[in-house]
Amino acid sequence: MRCLLPFIPFLSLCLVSTKGNGDLDPVMPFMVHLDPDSLVSLKWGFDNVQGIMTFQLAVNTTGWVGIGFSPNGGMKGSDLVIGGYGTDGSYFADYHATGNSRPLVDEQQSYTLLSTSETDGQTVLTFQRPLRTCDDQDVEITAQPVKLIYAYGTTDDISYHGARRGTREINLLNYTPRTASSSSNYLDVTVNITVPPVQTYYHCKVMSFSNLITKLHIYEVEPMIENRDLVHHMLLHRCPLFVREEYDGPCFQGDMGDRCFGVVAAWAVGGEATTLPESAGIPIGGGEGSTFYRLEIHYNNPNSVKGRRDTSGLRLHYTTNLRQHDVGILTAGVLEVGHLKYNIPPNAEEFHTYGVCNTTVISQLVNPMPDLQMFAVILHTHLTGRKVRVGQYRDGKQIDFLGLDENYDFDLQQVTHLGKVKTVKQGDDIVVECTYSTVNRTAVTRMGLATTDEMCLAFLFYYPATKISQCISHPNTTQLRNSNYQMSESEIVQYEGLLKTLPQLQIVSDENARFAVYQEGVVRKMMETPNATCQRNASQGLCTSWFFNPAGMIFLLLCILIE
Repeated sequence: MRCLLPFIPFLSLCLVSTKGNGDLDPVMPFMVHLDPDSLVSLKWGFDNVQGIMTFQLAVNTTGWVGIGFSPNGGMKGSDLVIGGYGTDGSYFADYHATGNSRPLVDEQQSYTLLSTSETDGQTVLTFQRPLRTCDDQDVEITAQPVKLIYAYGTTDDISYHGARRGTREINLLNYTPRTASSSSNYLDVTVNITVPPVQTYYHCKVMSFSNLITKLHIYEVEPMIENRDLVHHMLLHRCPLFVREEYDGPCFQGDMGDRCFGVVAAWAVGGEATTLPESAGIPIGGGEGSTFYRLEIHYNNPNSVKGRRDTSGLRLHYTTNLRQHDVGILTAGVLEVGHLKYNIPPNAEEFHTYGVCNTTVISQLVNPMPDLQMFAVILHTHLTGRKVRVGQYRDGKQIDFLGLDENYDFDLQQVTHLGKVKTVKQGDDIVVECTYSTVNRTAVTRMGLATTDEMCLAFLFYYPATKISQCISHPNTTQLRNSNYQMSESEIVQYEGLLKTLPQLQIVSDENARFAVYQEGVVRKMMETPNATCQRNASQGLCTSWFFNPAGMIFLLLCILIE
């Protein structure tokens, strides 16, 4: 009796091969080899909103293959699946292990088999499971690293795996890919200054990369922080063609370097090195465009300490072997706009601000705008930020989240790789929502540069790169009356609602300091963040007939992962 695959909306998954050219899979963008000989590979992706994770296990064998989640790297307490393609068709099942003994079939089959293939000496299983199954026989997938265990055989006649097994620890939800590159080339962009004894200081260094004659791809951005208690964030910008002079001093003094908008690399407090997918790189150098770049470093010096030297900066690891995709970074959210005020009142438990990016405005500078494939994001606020959400809208309706942090931590502003690649089309809206708590403040908090001010930004990593650098907005507050902003709870809610309904002044800029402006932007309603509720596999009982195969799973799992 052959197993029937459940009907799924991801039919194209059945056609995916792991023997590709390194292109980024939009559904399963992450991939690791679990063994030192690269015979066992695992691809995966997830959707935090739906709480579903998709896996593809590929093993260079024509026999059975198995993988599991283990609390300690061994059998006991492991959550296991085994499958393959035999003479009777596909087989696949969900098990749990109580020790180094015969594992048991789960009463609740929490995994859904999507496809099985056996070609060119390789067996490939593609399957799904919820992040939370609420089944005590399963291991819950969280933002913490998990030990993955694997084993496989050479035939479908299940027998002891011998040395064909192993363990590897991976953080599936917060995975940072590590690119194996033969290139040892890197470029350091650093400062050498004495940090002024002021609470907030921005230092900018405009420098020429005129020696980079040919185009290169940055594949890793590594922070080099001398004073971690002072350095808050760093941005490397590409300058427009008319910037032709070097500069090394305070930012925002009216010099030409202030016109450098295109973000090439970004780091914020709490972040580590950022490594890009193998098929993508940030372009730098080459005969086209400017050779000048600006490094911006924000120093947070709350105690106004004197005499601190700092040589922090970024190390850009690059390769001359260009990758398939040029990566761009789009800045979206709320920024200061001229004389317009955006003040957050004190004593607000939850105050929401919104930045709008209608991509139709982008098409005024880049037409036609290509589909933007979003794959990672940095979410950025200051001290009062508690939540950041980035919604995507199409035809006026929200279709997805491009970023989501319900427990924002000012000291942990990392590059977050999205669970899957998300496509933004021309005409889509991007709305950045930030939630602040000012219950411990007695004065207004304004949108500004200081750490005690606030920001509401999302740095969106995407490909193919365009010259667009910013797509931000600000409510048109010119008609608001002056106020001391000492409000009651109901007045705070009313004021927040007013800011949300005001016309949004939207500004799009590109690397050449060209601008497009739209004065009637609209903040659309953002959906509630779905709770991580328990989910059951609708296809329970899938492939249960295989359990009766006398050469089946049970004997295999009796021995799996025993040295």
